[in-house]
Amino acid sequence: MENYSKRPFKFVIRSQYFLYFGVLGIFLPYFNLYCYHLGFNGVQIGTLSAFRSVSLVVFPLFWAALADRFHIRRPIYIVCNIFSTLVWILYLYTVDFKIMLIITVVYGVFYAPIISFLEAFTMDILGPEKKSYGSIRVWGSLNFILIVIVLGKMIDLYSIEMILVLILIGSLLQALMSFRVPRIISARTQSFSTNVKTLLKSRVIAFLICGFLMLVSHGAYYGFLSIHLETLGYPKAFIGMAWALASTAEILVMIKSDQIFRRFSLENVLTFSFAAAALRWFILYFVHSPALILFSQIFHAITYGTFHMASILYMDQLTPDKTKTLGQAVNNAVQYGLGLMVGFFLNGYLYEFTGSFMLFIVSGGVAITGGLVFKGYQMAVKKEI
Repeated sequence: MENYSKRPFKFVIRSQYFLYFGVLGIFLPYFNLYCYHLGFNGVQIGTLSAFRSVSLVVFPLFWAALADRFHIRRPIYIVCNIFSTLVWILYLYTVDFKIMLIITVVYGVFYAPIISFLEAFTMDILGPEKKSYGSIRVWGSLNFILIVIVLGKMIDLYSIEMILVLILIGSLLQALMSFRVPRIISARTQSFSTNVKTLLKSRVIAFLICGFLMLVSHGAYYGFLSIHLETLGYPKAFIGMAWALASTAEILVMIKSDQIFRRFSLENVLTFSFAAAALRWFILYFVHSPALILFSQIFHAITYGTFHMASILYMDQLTPDKTKTLGQAVNNAVQYGLGLMVGFFLNGYLYEFTGSFMLFIVSGGVAITGGLVFKGYQMAVKKEI
């Protein structure tokens, strides 16, 4: 690593999380709702979401392998930020489903690797302080909360179409700030191909399968929660409040990440997260009460907060130095790419036939399955030892 202070680097990384998740705070709660207001049906909305997730499977792996092989992570990160911003502009000029589907795929080529690259940058700079990852990542959650609260009220007063311009502005700011990400030079040890083979070990594969199931279970939440709440008669301000509460809970565990991971093993945190996810989805299936719906959002601290942090640390633990970017890209691709893709497709079709409530009972069953597989594998490994 080049000789520079960690303090300014941490500021730059915090700003990248701040902007990335600020944009996500616009996109996740409101883009599918925007499509719903355009008259798209459940299958079309699920297909758009799923194709976006397909890009999270394919393209991060390509970009990450290229970055690790030729040590060009920073240039690729900058290029992807710039081009994803330029492609987003095209959404401003169409409401046609087929054209939007094409834009979604092209946009995904460049947008998909951004978060896995950012996670790899963060792991590199934190070094021995990796368990304090949450204190860096929390800046993204803070902006997510700010955005969803303010934007929900603004959409109620004005129009949901405003989200397209706001996402463009946020993406442009992140692209400009990406030039400030410092160069990080990794030491050359084993050959790249030798290190890649470590990603095929049973421990890695078992973890990725379980992570995949966890994110499949989140398909109903990320794809249809806002639509579900609007169907129940709640205003956009309440929808924004629900998303904001989830991120507020997430922030609390991220601030305490160092203490959490000193006290509990990564395996135990992951297992507990699966159980909490199942309970969360079952609550959303059974309840109509605004108080209980908001209560269920507190579980986001565990189903996303602790699970995400433990996943990043667990994958970092399983991968050698020379394939850190690829390791995080694989993790991100399998979970947030393949997992959400299947979750969106599944829930898009279910929504058409069953409505939004059934989505959450299915999600609860998927989360339980993921937790049982993960716990069963850990027990099998202990017996072998």
